[in-house]
Amino acid sequence: MDIINHIEIGVADVAASRRFYEAVLAPLGLSLVVSVDPARTARGTPRYGFGRDGYPVFWIHGEEDTGRPIHVAFTAVTRAQVDAVHAAALATGGTDTGAPGIRERYHPRYYAAFVLDPDGNNLEAVCQSA
Repeated sequence: MDIINHIEIGVADVAASRRFYEAVLAPLGLSLVVSVDPARTARGTPRYGFGRDGYPVFWIHGEEDTGRPIHVAFTAVTRAQVDAVHAAALATGGTDTGAPGIRERYHPRYYAAFVLDPDGNNLEAVCQSA
């Protein structure tokens, strides 16, 4: 069983972040599975949920003050998925903060890439298998 049910973050530009996350999460097999109309939200901004099999595990919503950046690490099954996430992020406005590669400081099989999303949140894609 997964320990985390879902994560939700506030973003300054919901439309731009939706495009960013659609591209970045696709290599991991995650897609937009739920869109909540602004009229049905407490903040009056759209909410988008990304996941697999119809279940959203990562949500974004509009937020005027996004606050401090966060770090989210997405599990990749293969190193090729890590590479694809990194490439998709850079192609859609992300900022490189760590190209795909082994991170020995964690362990010898820790293959990861790091990017900042449009709001400065630190995203990681990580594959921990050979």
